[in-house]
Amino acid sequence: MKGTDYYKRTLSTSECEVLFGTLKARFEKNMHRHTGIEWAKVQTRLEANPEKLWSLDAMEITVGEPDVVGQDETTGVYIFYDCSAESPKRRSLCYDRAALDARKEFKPANSVVDMAAAMGIELLSEEEYRALQNLGKFDQKTSNWVKTPANIRKLGGAIFCDRRYDTVFMYHNGADSYYAARGFRGSLRV
Repeated sequence: MKGTDYYKRTLSTSECEVLFGTLKARFEKNMHRHTGIEWAKVQTRLEANPEKLWSLDAMEITVGEPDVVGQDETTGVYIFYDCSAESPKRRSLCYDRAALDARKEFKPANSVVDMAAAMGIELLSEEEYRALQNLGKFDQKTSNWVKTPANIRKLGGAIFCDRRYDTVFMYHNGADSYYAARGFRGSLRV
């Protein structure tokens, strides 16, 4: 991510224009991800929620390639997921702050839970991750931490997913582990 000034959480008019152009182009290129949704309505919703633009930009900067993957029929909220072919460039992170603090040596720079919170996004759940995989083939060379149920986390573990052999797999690992090919995918509701 950019330097410390990046955490100002606002985008300039020109930064917004660039982001809208990028998002619109991706939206139009991948219509199968959001059948029946119109870009003009998505942009109107984004313009009414400028604080969400900062989070989308953070997803974009870390090469998450955010795109609309659905709309909540009850609230009208649009749902964005990281849609990059492989794990976004937020890798080599343990699962959460407790796992990071527990490491005695070779600590990673951050945890996925802390980084997602700083970006204003949510980690995908296993269910959301599997839904994303219905929209394409993602993470055929990388893997991603997903929201871990409290009972697993309480015992020191965390879960992650990937796609191999044309199948989506869920695995477990110690929450304090981290790997160069494991990151996380986020979601944002606007």
